[in-house]
Amino acid sequence: MQTKDQTGIHIEGHIKIYDPISAEVYINKRNAIHYENISIAMAQSLANSVAGGFIYQMAFGNGGTAIDPTGIVSYLTPNSSGANASLYNQTYSKVVDERSSTNTDPTRNFTEVRHTTGTNYSDIFVTCLLDYGEPSGQTAFDTTTDNSSTFTFDELGLVSYSPTGQSLLLTHVIFHPVLKSLNRLIQIDYTVRIQSLTGLVGV
Repeated sequence: MQTKDQTGIHIEGHIKIYDPISAEVYINKRNAIHYENISIAMAQSLANSVAGGFIYQMAFGNGGTAIDPTGIVSYLTPNSSGANASLYNQTYSKVVDERSSTNTDPTRNFTEVRHTTGTNYSDIFVTCLLDYGEPSGQTAFDTTTDNSSTFTFDELGLVSYSPTGQSLLLTHVIFHPVLKSLNRLIQIDYTVRIQSLTGLVGV
């Protein structure tokens, strides 16, 4: 008689957006997981498929919130279902695969696996730095009150690699708008934890 493993796998994510110079933290919160897409990506990665599947880019957008005339911010629901899910309005992206030739700074934009022997979880740690001069076309100072500007980010997600351009949105998070301007660095530390349902440990 065959036994069936009923343990199961749980995936959760957490992001921290901050200034690496001043250490000021702008955003510190959990994100939504697109379970269908991440299951496809994990299967592709484990099978070493030519279709890719591994984390390749961090995508940024400005379509996750709406601000009414009185200044009240409304947050849209993260896109975590549907094969063609994407950010609401992607305006920028950066390669975080340190092995890719398109990654212009792999020492500061990379992914790594973190695991402690004896625990039932492993973390995929993704870090991305938006340097002073990027993105091109940003405002000079962070004093603008225009929350609709192209690089006032309020959503981001991790995107898988695909040689055919059919990348998958793996995670999506909506947050209070953060302006990227020439006078500030912004670093994003993104942790995706994969663990057994037995003895869950929050990230």
